[in-house]
Amino acid sequence: MVFLLGLIGAALAVLIYNHETGFSFGLPNDDLAGLVHFGLLAAVIGATVIGMHRNIGEMIRNLLIWVVIILGLATGWLYQDQARDMVLRVAGGLAPGRPVTVSDENGQAVLIRKSLNGHFEAAGAINGKPVSFLIDTGATSIALSYDDAVRVGFSDDDLRYTLAINTANGKARAAAVRLDTVTIGTVERTGLRAMVAEPGRLDQSLLGMNFISSLTAFEMRRDEVILRD
Repeated sequence: MVFLLGLIGAALAVLIYNHETGFSFGLPNDDLAGLVHFGLLAAVIGATVIGMHRNIGEMIRNLLIWVVIILGLATGWLYQDQARDMVLRVAGGLAPGRPVTVSDENGQAVLIRKSLNGHFEAAGAINGKPVSFLIDTGATSIALSYDDAVRVGFSDDDLRYTLAINTANGKARAAAVRLDTVTIGTVERTGLRAMVAEPGRLDQSLLGMNFISSLTAFEMRRDEVILRD
């Protein structure tokens, strides 16, 4: 313990002496200061353990426990980005449709897990109001159900059903509108055109190709969809 404290004191002296150069023993001073801080922490923990335990076997066991804890914390700090992405992926798996922002070798992306019904659904927002989308690459543009259109701020006076469309419920008519903002996770688009289906003709709003084609990349895998802004 005395030897360790002596090393810490010597390292501090070197840091003070090499303050202007920025390097000591080939390491940046910030890195060496971090090692000194770690060593001081280890010395304090070691002194506490030794003072509390007279039995050598029990002392060694507790020292090993502290070593494992410190190594675990250090590993968590070094790989915090990967750990965060893993936690977010697990959260996305537990809540399908919830957009999760992840990072990989290609940069930041939004990941959406397949829902239990076998479809890719995405919890998003239009004009700041929550909307649940069905991702539909066969739809040329965003199509809103009547209920969602009313929820995000459109009124009957805004809707003129002059467009003929095909839906899962057969042929219908739709009204052309323009959306201030469309948001899926961290991806946001402004001023996109959309259609609003007549009341009762569309069960769920569709996220169509005018949004998807605005992305840098769109990747559909077996159980997940990846959107890149």
